[in-house]
Amino acid sequence: MPEYPDITVYLEALSGRLGGATLTGIRLGSPFLLRSVTPTIPEMVGRRLTGMRRLGKRLVFCLADDYALVLHLMIAGRLKWERQGAPLPRKLGLAAFDFDVGSLVLTEAGSKRRASLHLVHGNAGLAPFDRGGLELFDATLDQFAAVLAANNHTLKRFLTDPRLISGVGNAYSDEILHHARLSPLVLSSKLNATQVATLFDACRHVLGEWTERLRAEVGAGFPTKVTAFREEMAVHGRYGKPCPVCQTPVQRIRYADNETNYCPTCQTAG
Repeated sequence: MPEYPDITVYLEALSGRLGGATLTGIRLGSPFLLRSVTPTIPEMVGRRLTGMRRLGKRLVFCLADDYALVLHLMIAGRLKWERQGAPLPRKLGLAAFDFDVGSLVLTEAGSKRRASLHLVHGNAGLAPFDRGGLELFDATLDQFAAVLAANNHTLKRFLTDPRLISGVGNAYSDEILHHARLSPLVLSSKLNATQVATLFDACRHVLGEWTERLRAEVGAGFPTKVTAFREEMAVHGRYGKPCPVCQTPVQRIRYADNETNYCPTCQTAG
């Protein structure tokens, strides 16, 4: 699932292409994508894009008169920038957002259709999508520590709960915890002041570093390699491979559809 670094780079690439553009149409390839009834698609068409923002792991396209498109890519949703009116891919195409400067095509791999689109109006329409999680680059250490202390969860769950932390998911939580040298299973309320500061710094360092890496990779182009699995990552998706710090094979904890990767030497004392 695209997380803070991916969403940020998507936003930057789209803002550079769509600044002041007018939405001329929305073509749906799957009726399951649209999850709202009002406002309607015709009410959105013809409106100028006034800005873009991130809301957790969602992309928000702000339109004139306080209308907005709220798009959640979920696990396999991806965006492609195409010429105006480009056709939808036959099997993977979910929607095309046509602007007077080009078309943004949404695809989703796999058989399950999890990506979602909501059309909303006003702050009241956007409010249900704000899960309330702390924005790490806007928060202070004291604010971060207060959220940690108030919730007795494992650190893995703490980092990936959108009601507590905004924009972090399965991939970058693994990287953050490895950088902080903390076990994914330790309880958030049990950290001492030094560990809290270390975790806070790790969150900002890892997200900031990966955002810069993705920016450099994309350059003036459009993001085409949005993935949760990257060879340069320390532990995420690297089960059985050597930890880049101590060379111990990376281990995993599997539960439901998720997997936590960690180094048993660096993070859990063996």
